[in-house]
Amino acid sequence: MTLGDQHMSNSKSELRAKALAKRDALSEKKRTAAAAKLAKRGLPFKLLPGSIVSGYSPIRSEIDPMPLLTKLAEEGARLALPCVTARGQSLIFRLFHPNDRLMLGPLGIPEPSPAAAEVVPDIMLTPLAAFDRLGHRIGYGAGHYDFTFAHLRKAKHIVGIGLAFAAQEIETVPALSHDVALDYVLTETDVFDFRSSEVAHSLRG
Repeated sequence: MTLGDQHMSNSKSELRAKALAKRDALSEKKRTAAAAKLAKRGLPFKLLPGSIVSGYSPIRSEIDPMPLLTKLAEEGARLALPCVTARGQSLIFRLFHPNDRLMLGPLGIPEPSPAAAEVVPDIMLTPLAAFDRLGHRIGYGAGHYDFTFAHLRKAKHIVGIGLAFAAQEIETVPALSHDVALDYVLTETDVFDFRSSEVAHSLRG
């Protein structure tokens, strides 16, 4: 890591802490309402039947993707959740249904059973600590999603969608070379589309 990267990493930690403090300060009522709004609005493009959409098990004060995932399942999506293997390695994804009982993974986060089929998602819904209007996200520092996007996108185009509360938007994320930009960020109030208008149009079209 260069000195510049080191400095950026430090400022990232501060930005992450501030954004998470704002997220933590949201009331339970606001969180629930925000998750319901995301579900009601759905995805900003037409979902192809049989698409595999990966979500996440919400921890701490993350926005809950489950209402949105349940709606997408009703629209014909197949759902998956990430399973952590090791730090610095790609996440793997296993199929699940909203009614499935989940097991606690190595980080204490609910995951599908190891018996569930392993899949590669078409659309990846990701949690985040903070985001900016260029599509850069600040995660939690372990780099799981950056590794995963970089690894899986070698074989297949995956649409990356960050889910967040509007309060988590910051002016600029200091992006490091290995950081992966998102295609969209969805909040309870906005849809941020970071694709070129041509790509966005063809997706909708």
